[in-house]
Amino acid sequence: MYRERASRLPGAVVWRNTLSGDEGSGRVLPDGCMDLLWHEGRLLVAGPDTRAHLTAGGPSTWTGIRLRPGTAPALLGVPAHELRDRRVDLADLRGAAETRRHTARLRAAPDPVTGLEDLTLRLAAATDPPDPVLRSLAAALGAGRPVGAVADELGVSARQLHRRSLVAFGYGPKTLARILRLHRALALARAGTPAAETAARTGYADQAHLSRDVRALTGLPLRELLGGGGR
Repeated sequence: MYRERASRLPGAVVWRNTLSGDEGSGRVLPDGCMDLLWHEGRLLVAGPDTRAHLTAGGPSTWTGIRLRPGTAPALLGVPAHELRDRRVDLADLRGAAETRRHTARLRAAPDPVTGLEDLTLRLAAATDPPDPVLRSLAAALGAGRPVGAVADELGVSARQLHRRSLVAFGYGPKTLARILRLHRALALARAGTPAAETAARTGYADQAHLSRDVRALTGLPLRELLGGGGR
């Protein structure tokens, strides 16, 4: 069973997923975000995905905090592109001694969700806020604005924007825009909007373009994805 709620950290979401072992493989869709995870006494980091991440295994519980695009690198002290399509131990990023302290606090917390959220708030309090230019970029791309137009408005060259995006998001602004467009399209399709209208309203050339992009990013055709093939 999967549950989530808004975090006390602005823009973040805390979640918990309890698996019975009967679900088969899971599919986590790329969304431009990074997650701090707690699983069986370990702290891990899920980097930004460029394609669906498949999960499998027996009964277990995962707890996580999903950080909006561009937030996690400052908290973790590592460029996002170094974690692209990867899951790594927090100790590999923050050191074994610090990770042991965080792990001890999590084990002493009333519950893993509260402990993980408190940990993320402590990390955020000790770091500078995310680059406001890139926050504006992510918001604009999430609303469907063209990359070139947003770059012009922000007064940043295409080369500078690409370089800064790799650090903050793990990939360039065009890839981020493509991933965020996918989620706008899925939201419309899940609300019952026909595929052709969904494609037109979210900036795809046509329905076939939408179908190709959905399969490329998620590994499933749109119809199967809407039937519950991915989160």
